[in-house]
Amino acid sequence: MGPDIQRRALSQWTRTTTISASRGEILDCEGEVLATNGNVFKVVIWPKQMGDSDRERIAAELSRLLNLDYTTVLKRCTSEQYQEIVLKRQIDAATRDAVDALKLGAGVGTVSDSKRYYPMGSLLSQVIGFTNVDNRGQAGLELSYDEYLSGTDGKQIAETDSSGNLLAYGTREYIEPINGDKLILTCSSVMESYLERALKEAVEVNNAKSAQGIIMDCRTGAILAISSQPGYDPNDPPRSDMELLNQLSRNRIAADVYEPGSTFKIITLSAALDSGAVTKNSSFFCPGSSNVNGESIHCWRHAGHGSQDLTEAAENSCNCAFMNMALSMGKEKFYDYLYAFGLGSSTGSGLIGEASGIVTHEKYITDNDLARIGFGQSIAVTPLQLCSAVCAAVNGGELHRPYIIDRIVDDKGATVFSADTTPIRRVISESASKQVREILQSVVDNGTGRNCKIEGYAVGGKTGTAQKYDEYGRVDQGRYICSFIGFAPVNDPRFVCLILVDEPQVSSIYGSTVAAPFVKEVLEDVLRYSGVKPTEGGETVEIPDVSGMSAEDARAALEELGLSAVCQSNDEIISQLPAAGETVVKGYQVMLFTGIDPEDEETEQKSYVKVPDLKGKTPLEAYDMLRKLGLVLVTETDDPAGFCYKQDISPNNVVEVGREIKAFFRFEGQDE
Repeated sequence: MGPDIQRRALSQWTRTTTISASRGEILDCEGEVLATNGNVFKVVIWPKQMGDSDRERIAAELSRLLNLDYTTVLKRCTSEQYQEIVLKRQIDAATRDAVDALKLGAGVGTVSDSKRYYPMGSLLSQVIGFTNVDNRGQAGLELSYDEYLSGTDGKQIAETDSSGNLLAYGTREYIEPINGDKLILTCSSVMESYLERALKEAVEVNNAKSAQGIIMDCRTGAILAISSQPGYDPNDPPRSDMELLNQLSRNRIAADVYEPGSTFKIITLSAALDSGAVTKNSSFFCPGSSNVNGESIHCWRHAGHGSQDLTEAAENSCNCAFMNMALSMGKEKFYDYLYAFGLGSSTGSGLIGEASGIVTHEKYITDNDLARIGFGQSIAVTPLQLCSAVCAAVNGGELHRPYIIDRIVDDKGATVFSADTTPIRRVISESASKQVREILQSVVDNGTGRNCKIEGYAVGGKTGTAQKYDEYGRVDQGRYICSFIGFAPVNDPRFVCLILVDEPQVSSIYGSTVAAPFVKEVLEDVLRYSGVKPTEGGETVEIPDVSGMSAEDARAALEELGLSAVCQSNDEIISQLPAAGETVVKGYQVMLFTGIDPEDEETEQKSYVKVPDLKGKTPLEAYDMLRKLGLVLVTETDDPAGFCYKQDISPNNVVEVGREIKAFFRFEGQDE
């Protein structure tokens, strides 16, 4: 008997049924189940065990009951290619009973199946991801760790009679499935709930497009919580709208890059202290701008900060001081620190879609670019990179790889993978790290970060307010990313929390007012949940209700209690943050909202654009291009003619709005 005939005979004498492996669960660090399996059923057909005269009837009955296309079902019922075909998965018990009640013969059956279920709904949804109807990962950890989670299906091979019916005393072979491995995450579902609640509040209160946040254990690099809001429920992802699904399931903390603004000053400060470029006794003078190679680069406070020491410069978030630090280190040394902090490359966190950030090679940057990098411009990072770098700056100087998988355990309980928490390298000295912590605590106690003060705890941190660019490289007025990164306790740091609020639409757009209060809220909850006892006293006060007052009267009422306020118009107060009745440390800055959107005050990096390429343009075309960007065309003569062949500032350089751009014109073949 030939091999093909043997195979066909065997298929007629036996029935092979696939036994699905159970997909591995995903658990948080405390054993709470984040992803598991529910019991459902699947309809299976064995075409070769159907009678020829029965196929059309079977196809008609199953297509009607299962709401499937009749032609497709019939094609599968007449297939000669496969011995077993799964016709429909994840049906409920009632549908299974209905299929069995049809009594369609040996060629049709129902067997157990499983469906992925997420008990905590949207919690950690961008991290976990979701599966398809075949229980294969489609996003998040479900996709990137599918090989571990999916397991290996088993099978049962049983003898049948000539009609395809199982023989009661026939030989049966059972190959047991190998169930998938369990993923145990570093995340805490409790801390995640704190973070997601704060992000949702930040979006609502600030009328923002979105908000992202992350909490890390700075001693190990463990990611304790990570989220982007709005989110989605992986039990019911919006599969009918792929654009929306991609947007909601995208882990923006790892995948999106942005210009960090002043939160990046922590990196500049750390490098400058460690390199010896500055000390805590260094002094700076800020007249409101610095002249770098003939270009005036403004501080966010155009009036200037005057004379200040290093701590005061950090408290004031003074751009001029941080430009000075970057330039005093020089390109080579500063870049060594940037790379040592992990910027410009993936952190290796294991999060799907992680980006590398953008660090322009040092041979292509000028001192003007270097100055801007010093205060968080002309460089792009992911929030994950920034948080990881700040962890190194405050934990004693060691860079750890961020990680979210603590361990992987197989179905028998054996550990097949365990995270390595060994530091990657030392970036700065313990002494420099201690000074960074002290300065950043002063930023919270006395400077722009005072809205992150927590009663009884020493907290350090830094604000950031960065503008976004439009598709033409121009600063997009009114579109900001406001952020705050904080850590606690200062003397023995454990937790670092970064929150970004994307495109807030409120009258006061600063990291100190838009993001810092929510980092405070998260850190306060996390410290208490983790059993970190308060170590410091502090005079507290209960916030009064100032709604309905004018801004002037509200400020006066708050100042009487030792509080300050931010409000950019003198209209009637319609809401406040924190709410009336909450207890805060004296000196806290209360945000007052009037619903009026007055003209923006000075904010960081608010008046810069990228220089366009004028080559080949006529004088009129060049004039129009520059005018649209808020730049001024300057020429050698009062009546230029021809086409531009040279400009004094190269294309794509970032300059302040109002800057003069000198362009040179000539006709083709004309001498310079």
